Amino acid sequence: MKNTNLKFILIACLVLIASVKSYSQISKVEIIATGLTCSMCSNAINKQLKATVGVDSVSTDLNTNTFLVYFKKDSKVMPRVLKEGVEKAGFFIGSFVITMPVENLKAASDKTISLNGSTFILLNEGPNGSTGETKLKIYDKGYVTQKEYKKLLKMFSKVASYPLDNEDDYHIKIII
Repeated sequence: MKNTNLKFILIACLVLIASVKSYSQISKVEIIATGLTCSMCSNAINKQLKATVGVDSVSTDLNTNTFLVYFKKDSKVMPRVLKEGVEKAGFFIGSFVITMPVENLKAASDKTISLNGSTFILLNEGPNGSTGETKLKIYDKGYVTQKEYKKLLKMFSKVASYPLDNEDDYHIKIII
């Protein structure tokens, strides 16, 4: 009897833990940096990203110059802060991909999402009712290479807010 009660309590606890909803807004960010020539360059960016308030951990892939930044629970770190960290280390961003729960992507009728005082403007269709996490790529100046940004200026010429350099507006596409 005692053994059965322990099993029941253990199973109930596991179900409860599995059903708890995550309230983190952005769960991780994948940054591809440009201009790195050695592991010390990577180390400089790594230190800057780890020093950012709200960052839980940073993992690095030296072959692709990719940094995966994981956030603490309920962290409200915005992309601009991470971009400034990479630039403070003396490098630039070639690609910036955000991973966040689909539940946080409630787009208004004008395809905008407000999050922590910033506006994310969808350049493609919104989420199609899926659940789980989705990846969003930022296409603004400073979040892509200069060469790519020049092409994007022509491509998104009909989006009135795209050529403006507002630091709190992020133009995004859902990629997964």
